[in-house]
Amino acid sequence: MNNSLKTRQVVRRMSQSLCIVLLLMSCCALAAPAEEHRVRNIVLVHGAWADGSGWKGVYDILVKDGYNLSIVQEPETSFKEDVAATKRALVQQDGPCILVAHSYGGAVITEAGTDPSVAGLVYIAAHMPDAGENEADDGKRFPSDLSKSGAIKKTADGFTYLDPAQFHEYFAADLSAEQAAFMARSQVLNAADNFKAVITTAAWRSKPSWMLVATKDRTINPDLERWYAERAKSHKVEVAGASHSVYVSHPREVADVIESAARPVSK
Repeated sequence: MNNSLKTRQVVRRMSQSLCIVLLLMSCCALAAPAEEHRVRNIVLVHGAWADGSGWKGVYDILVKDGYNLSIVQEPETSFKEDVAATKRALVQQDGPCILVAHSYGGAVITEAGTDPSVAGLVYIAAHMPDAGENEADDGKRFPSDLSKSGAIKKTADGFTYLDPAQFHEYFAADLSAEQAAFMARSQVLNAADNFKAVITTAAWRSKPSWMLVATKDRTINPDLERWYAERAKSHKVEVAGASHSVYVSHPREVADVIESAARPVSK
């Protein structure tokens, strides 16, 4: 092979390599803005009769995917205190955040989510009342199996809990009996008046929202979740066969919805 041919081959290989490098740089340049503008802070709010530990599976996925997580441990002693606990977490964020809630927590983030740091709201099998509404009355639009069961018990001092013997059936049917039993025995009692707390300003009226519907939810009627989503014009995702404890039983699907909320909106 003469020197001229060798030179041409070397030049061709260098040109091909340069094209590949330029293509990769272009792809990176296109991906960078989306990555740069992704909301990185996620605040998780649990619902009634639960605590923040139920978010562990979702937490692990989101942390691995590069998000900063905060989990609110609202006391459930009053709606006002639960909103205050959520706002304390929002103050600690170092930039915009996605505010996420399960169940009763949906009412909490609807009230607390007007905070300027909140870029979007994600409702996971959650209530989503409007201003002037409360979740107890909204629940009557589409009664749940739980509301008709008698499984909700009340203490002498005005706190509610689920009968441990019926917790698995109504709250966590797609979890193992052992896990549901632990959740039942460790449940946080919720002040009965919390369910009647009236929303003053609904954050979803001014901010984008997402709703994950658990299709086998027996604590909140799935049709109520769908109704909430339609009214708010929320992005809606349904998880087939999921119980009310979908955030525990289907952490990947829940994390996917949260991550979609954190990505910049396409123009």
